[in-house]
Amino acid sequence: MKFDPPLQHGTLVRRYKRFLADIVTEAGDTLTLHCPNTGSMKHCAPEGAAVLYSDSGNPQRKYRHTWEAVQVAHGHWAGVNTSRTNALVAEAILAGRLPALANDALQREVRWGDSRFDLALGARDGEPPHTLIEVKNVTLGPGPDDPDHGILIFPDAVTLRGQKHLQTLMQVVQAGQRAVLVFCVQHTGACQVRPADEIDPAYGALLRQASQAGVEILAWKTRISADEMALAEPLPVVLAGAADASGANA
Repeated sequence: MKFDPPLQHGTLVRRYKRFLADIVTEAGDTLTLHCPNTGSMKHCAPEGAAVLYSDSGNPQRKYRHTWEAVQVAHGHWAGVNTSRTNALVAEAILAGRLPALANDALQREVRWGDSRFDLALGARDGEPPHTLIEVKNVTLGPGPDDPDHGILIFPDAVTLRGQKHLQTLMQVVQAGQRAVLVFCVQHTGACQVRPADEIDPAYGALLRQASQAGVEILAWKTRISADEMALAEPLPVVLAGAADASGANA
């Protein structure tokens, strides 16, 4: 995902009203950005942090600028625009960069029963897809007082919606189709991913259950700069309990 023109730099003043953030631009002006992230953004909104933002170029938009990334603890960058997540994974599949997910009639926003999946593979000639894919954005890493251990955890808040997605993925497997959960890790310091049992123990339990039921769980680290964001390398997903994941202090 190339940015032309490149993303612009600023300094975070505050995030507020969930979908807004004030920054100071490099020119010293105060600017209000759209914040496309419904999560808690824990450790991803420190006042005074460096930010990257995009300009839609549309003066008719109430907030024409969008917050894209923030510099978090230990100098790493985290992507906060969750609307980029599906596009990053789809782009990697189409480019053949995800060996586990070969480009086979990729579709977006595919209905399955009363659910909707982010991506699907193999739907053609009236046949249902053979692979259904749910994508999750992962940004919660160590805070400023934690060691730089590179352990990213998901979710960053209790997610009943995420729990339902896991249950539906298991139903997909039971129906004889392939189900894949992709953790799109928008954090440049990431070394591994694990469930955030200390935040949402029900999600952690369901994630382990889903893995045992045959749901494939992948994690990919994202490269982040003012010029480009792209999936860069796979990461291990550690399903051991929180007490067994050393150094994972969230």
